[in-house]
Amino acid sequence: MTPAASALAPLFIPSPGQNVWHLGPLPLRAYALCIIAGIIVGMVVATRRWRARGGTSDGLESVVVVAVPAGIVGARIYHVITDYELYFGPGRNPVDALKIWQGGLGIWGAVALGALGGWLVARRRGIRFPALLDACAPGIAVAQGIGRLGNWFNQELFGRPTTLPWGLEIAPRYRPQGYEQYATFHPTFLYELLWDVAVVAVLLVVLDRRFRLGHGRVFALYVMLYSLGRFWIEALRIDTVNEIGGFRLNNYTSLITFVGAALVLVWLSRHRPGREAVVEEGAPGAGPGEPDEPEQADEPEQADEARETAPSASEEPSER
Repeated sequence: MTPAASALAPLFIPSPGQNVWHLGPLPLRAYALCIIAGIIVGMVVATRRWRARGGTSDGLESVVVVAVPAGIVGARIYHVITDYELYFGPGRNPVDALKIWQGGLGIWGAVALGALGGWLVARRRGIRFPALLDACAPGIAVAQGIGRLGNWFNQELFGRPTTLPWGLEIAPRYRPQGYEQYATFHPTFLYELLWDVAVVAVLLVVLDRRFRLGHGRVFALYVMLYSLGRFWIEALRIDTVNEIGGFRLNNYTSLITFVGAALVLVWLSRHRPGREAVVEEGAPGAGPGEPDEPEQADEPEQADEARETAPSASEEPSER
């Protein structure tokens, strides 16, 4: 192709032509690999932050072992409930609801059930759960962004048609009914990935480092920021979902979680300032930050000491 022809050629993001590879009889699905990669990177980020705050790797790992599987189950349950018509009803096979490798995970269900599982373990291990959430929040955002690459490989959950240079090329067999004549669409997977990276930068570089947040405030900010981005990204998508009053169900979920997290953040800022000094019972050392309740001086004892050291009014000073 000549340089002039290349300049006139349309710009777009190509979609992968393959989303599964076979290692003998074992299928390696890109969707699952992206989720696994996200979990690994997120775990690295969370481990570094947790240890910096005074926690132990063993404590975090004991929570993650339960929280990650619970989160995946919760993500699938949320998806099946909110898109039940894909699996139940005439012409549908309920068994397909178990085929997680075909895609379909809801982050809201992952956070909810994963947090529940993590809280149960943290309670038994003597771990301050709000502090753990703060340590894990940026890692969760990183994992979400990497996991979204699975949608790119599956050519799914893209946005409305667009002719912008970063439009995502979708193969004809993946284009939804009514959009067969369009070739490029908004790459919502990329929008969410970039938004998640921005969320991590705001949490780590701007807010947490400057204000030394604790007691769950980092996690509350993560929920707020992610919900804000998910609201407008969700509005771009054209995949068939349940709607109420013209808005997609996930838009309502984003709005509710944003408001709820904002209220929690305000309450924590008023009643739980500073950062936890001890985040895990039995840890070798306390993490940086302010103690939960500042130690109060023993005023009676100090007063007695002052009276003992002060000269009596009846005594003459040795020198004038």
